[in-house]
Amino acid sequence: MHITVKGQVTIPASIRHSMGFLPHTEVQFVQDGDRVYLEKVKGNLKRSKGIIEHLRGTASVKMTTDEIMALTRGEDK
Repeated sequence: MHITVKGQVTIPASIRHSMGFLPHTEVQFVQDGDRVYLEKVKGNLKRSKGIIEHLRGTASVKMTTDEIMALTRGEDK
C-alpha cells in the first residue's frame, strides 16, 4: 500500500466493512508515538441527521401514529 501524491490511502474493503466505515463516515487520525491510528469520530450526529433528512416525507402510507402502533402491537380496531 502506498500514499498517493494527494496524501490518500485506500482502506481495504474488509476493514471498512468490519469497522463500519461507510461513505461520509467522519474519522480522525490519532498519533501514539511512532504509530498512527484511524478511528471513527464519536458522537457524530451529522451523518445520522443527514439520513433522517433524506428519508423525511418518503412514507407512502397515510396512517396516524396511533394506527401504526396498534398495528405493530397486533391490536384490532
